[in-house]
Amino acid sequence: MTHGEYKVPGGKLVVADVEVVDGLLRGPRISGDFFLEPDEALESINAALDGLSAGLEARDIAARVQAGLPPGTVMLGITAEAVGIAVRRAVARASDWRDHDWRLVHEGPQPPALHMAIDQVLAEEVGAGRRPPTLRIWEWGGPSVIIGSFQSLRNEVDAEAAERFGVEVVRRISGGGAMFVEPGNTITYSLYAPESLVAGMSFADSYAFLDDWVLGALAELGVRAWYQPLNDITSDQGKIGGAAQKRLANGAVLHHVTMSYDIDADKMLQVLRIGREKLSDKGIASARKRVDPLRRQTGLPREEIIQRMVGHFRGRHGLTPDALTAEELRRADKLAVDKFTTPEWTARVP
Repeated sequence: MTHGEYKVPGGKLVVADVEVVDGLLRGPRISGDFFLEPDEALESINAALDGLSAGLEARDIAARVQAGLPPGTVMLGITAEAVGIAVRRAVARASDWRDHDWRLVHEGPQPPALHMAIDQVLAEEVGAGRRPPTLRIWEWGGPSVIIGSFQSLRNEVDAEAAERFGVEVVRRISGGGAMFVEPGNTITYSLYAPESLVAGMSFADSYAFLDDWVLGALAELGVRAWYQPLNDITSDQGKIGGAAQKRLANGAVLHHVTMSYDIDADKMLQVLRIGREKLSDKGIASARKRVDPLRRQTGLPREEIIQRMVGHFRGRHGLTPDALTAEELRRADKLAVDKFTTPEWTARVP
């Protein structure tokens, strides 16, 4: 019997216990703290799962579950998709947050290029098993624009404005869009985890899963936030932050998020080339309204918000204070020079 769990973002926990016999699911049992009417619907879900191929993807399992539900079934805190993910995680023997000894790294301000290098080094270390899964809080040593791995440098950044404002432009190893940051104006963090933590999930599902703790922390701060697929954390008042992710060949997952605490919107609009297509796609008339800083929404100092976020993570998943090792920092320093400050990397997509 294998066990898989999946917490629906903003919903409830769905648990799957299944046995795989000759490649088929046998004796499946779905449970959790969700709400389901009528009671018989749970047995219908289990019956729909029994005998399915263990190799089916989550979406295909979900389709079978949906088709097997009694007419008029009401599902609260649970979806057919969540059942499919929980089953896939059971079959894949996925790990849970609490299966890992999470470490916290929160050090002083560092240059933008060094942050890019630290991200790569720590992800590689976790993938190699030399470092436990880690949450890292960033402190910025200077203003920067961080562009995604596949973005065009000239299309995203006004080089003249960036130079005028002393903004360093760096390229990260993950995809996604450009971020404008200034010291003290953002809350940036990275998660470095083994791939087993997101086993059985699509890329899209893993984004919301890895940031569900953030939504819980924001709720405790009085901010009603949710995930806007694929990778935005948003609220009634506007976008709060954006996430990006990279899967490494050695089995590590790098997931990082930048949230706005405060923002110089006028400077951002001069440095970033935010096109009309991007704005119209989100249905927003002005770029100044696209981001709603946490300072305005909470009225709290940045340091207190970070402290509360870390406390929430610790309460849910456990967290032990840690620091970069001398070897990790040595490797990151070298990588910053050899890769992340070079034109070959920064302008690899001109």
